[in-house]
Amino acid sequence: MLKGKKILLAVTGSIAAYKAAMLIRLLVKEGAEVQVLMTALAKEFISPLTLATLSKRPILVDFFDPTNGAWNSHVNLGMWADAYLVAPATANTIGKMANGIADNLVLTTYLSAKCPVLVAPAMDLDMFAHPANQRNLELLKSVGNIIIEPSSGELASGLDGKGRMEEPENIVKFLVDFFTPKLLAGKKVLITAGPTYEKIDPVRFVGNYSTGKMGFSLAEVCAQMGATVKLITGPVALQINHPNVHRIDVESAEQMYDCAVSEFASCDGAILCAAVADFSPATKSDSKIKREKDNLCIELTPTKDIASQVGKMKQNHQFLVGFALETDNEETNALSKMERKNFDFIVLNSLKDPNAGFGFDTNKICILHKSGRKDNFELKSKMDVAQDITAEVVNLIL
Repeated sequence: MLKGKKILLAVTGSIAAYKAAMLIRLLVKEGAEVQVLMTALAKEFISPLTLATLSKRPILVDFFDPTNGAWNSHVNLGMWADAYLVAPATANTIGKMANGIADNLVLTTYLSAKCPVLVAPAMDLDMFAHPANQRNLELLKSVGNIIIEPSSGELASGLDGKGRMEEPENIVKFLVDFFTPKLLAGKKVLITAGPTYEKIDPVRFVGNYSTGKMGFSLAEVCAQMGATVKLITGPVALQINHPNVHRIDVESAEQMYDCAVSEFASCDGAILCAAVADFSPATKSDSKIKREKDNLCIELTPTKDIASQVGKMKQNHQFLVGFALETDNEETNALSKMERKNFDFIVLNSLKDPNAGFGFDTNKICILHKSGRKDNFELKSKMDVAQDITAEVVNLIL
């Protein structure tokens, strides 16, 4: 998602400099070109050789190479970059940036940068909270710099509080979000995700193998594209921390039905990705059912059909996307479901495809349209699949 983006990464003298190695690795994995700058003190915390190996570029520390006079032009660096990321940013570097001091390559490049500047502070909690440091951060914000707020936790001093540099994974997500075109800005999207659990007794349930990964990926991508997302999820072990995603946790099909029907009217559309149980036990025991005989018969009754009800509610200004997970007659069943549920298009999964469907980080889909068009996609990460699906949503509404 950062393919072709040129990222200048400035590493300053903080113990958090060790995180730069993972940060570079993740940026490169996303397709970015990374040029690392270091302050002299940063070299005491992490080896330039390590960072050069990961970025596949020489590390720049000084204004020039004293052995041959080669000049490291801060002007050219500032013009080359699509973003200048200072991570970790010490209180010392933040103070110099705020006051226009240019006594090293990191700072002269900052003053020459024509691209967005993102700053990830890293320091002890009292240093971070000090009025002088907060004033400097406000100064940086006032001239358009973007502050990636530090997290709270155990610090190098042994104290616990706010000042830890944000984790590399979250910094990369921040950059991805920053560069993603906001094609869904102003839109409100409902997404269902995960399984539902239908209680038999206090310790047993009828459920399925859904992990929620596909639905959560869709929520992340829609949010990155500017949408406000209502994510209704069954029981899953996943977290999502995008500010545009408002998560609602439910357990049963009935709870998901009530929530989805209540929320849909105020949304611009919905992507129904959850693996909702089709049947629920007719009676639920308040106490654990004991094994008293060899056979136990459980009567199952149909659950309320979320897709059918939402399809009936759909207005002309709304879109509706569904999923079909099939084992036999895949396309025939999916097309029938699309027609019955009033979907604009349907995403077909087949359990016959290896490494696709429940429990995997990858998926292989086919998108079937009302027009008769069929788009087949190769096996991809679920985040990449979410981008393909969201691109079709954008085509529907723009």
